[in-house]
Amino acid sequence: MALIAVTKERRAGETRVAAVPETVKKLIAAGFSVTVEAGAGTAAAYPDADYKAAGATIAKTAKDALAKADIVFHVRAPADAEIAALKKGAVVAALLNPYQDKAVVAALAKAGASAFAMEFIPRITRAQVMDALSSQANLAGYRAVIEAAEAYGKAMPMMMTAAGTVAAAKVFVMGVGVAGLQAIATARRLGAVVTATDVRPATKEQVESLGAKFVAVEDEEFKAAETAAGYAKQMSKEYQAKQAELVSGHISKQDIVITTALIPGRPAPKLVSAAQVASMKPGSVIVDLAIEQGGNVVGAKLGEAAVTKNGVTILGIPNLPGRIATDASNLYARNLMAFATLLLDKDGKFAPDYEDEILKAALVTQGGKVVHPALKG
Repeated sequence: MALIAVTKERRAGETRVAAVPETVKKLIAAGFSVTVEAGAGTAAAYPDADYKAAGATIAKTAKDALAKADIVFHVRAPADAEIAALKKGAVVAALLNPYQDKAVVAALAKAGASAFAMEFIPRITRAQVMDALSSQANLAGYRAVIEAAEAYGKAMPMMMTAAGTVAAAKVFVMGVGVAGLQAIATARRLGAVVTATDVRPATKEQVESLGAKFVAVEDEEFKAAETAAGYAKQMSKEYQAKQAELVSGHISKQDIVITTALIPGRPAPKLVSAAQVASMKPGSVIVDLAIEQGGNVVGAKLGEAAVTKNGVTILGIPNLPGRIATDASNLYARNLMAFATLLLDKDGKFAPDYEDEILKAALVTQGGKVVHPALKG
């Protein structure tokens, strides 16, 4: 019987947990045993007693939890002390941030772990239930609107009162992936007038289906601006200039701007310039969801609410899903639970098939080496 260990998240500000009592119960039913470090779920409102009731063993320390673990589930990468405590050959599955945290990837390789980056789960039909980036981005998009609404000094919906009419807020979403679509839907539910932009042509119909207006330079480059995997391509400087000109006229009229653009393996593209920020009205709010990868907005600061000279607030809040830790943990735990099924053979024994297309795509270290092609060299 393969043992899964779940330990506390030790990165500052991380409130999520990699398993919840519901998934623990289902993992045990599937043939795993589960050990949870004491207090691992406390910040996400999952007490030790609930894990114990679900069938998990509660370990006093991370070292105790990891000592015999065949599989380790984490939200972020394990801390150095945890990596040192891993059993050789243990499977680790986490959001490893492999492009940026190369030292962690190297340490996992040195420890002899078979480490999987949940970011590398391929976007294929069979893997949708394991797509942790999407599950967490969904909540990030929702939370971005809530944070914007809190920082914005006015109401979001139009209100007609005896004392007069309150105008609806104008919200502009830049980048229409999973997070952007959820931001659009949330802002619409709150009564805002919503517009959105993206370099991928397929997003136009999605934006309009949610009742928002699409804003983009729709030239030939725009029509070919999506990879086979569904990600946005890096656009040419010429296109960026044309799009910036269109956006500049639009952004100056907005009350709230939410930016969500990310390119795998690269710094986040700059979407909003200092001049565009300066053109916005006092009291306007920008939420930069890409802040942990350098940010989409000039002037955005990681972990801060920066207020410009003209009174625009730029929110650079990291880990927005962690602000909805209970739901974020629940969804992520389900992603990992689905992933765990790939680690068993048809007889239910722990025997990962490393030739499986999902495991092969997500595997970053094995046998003491970094094995993912994108991370070599």
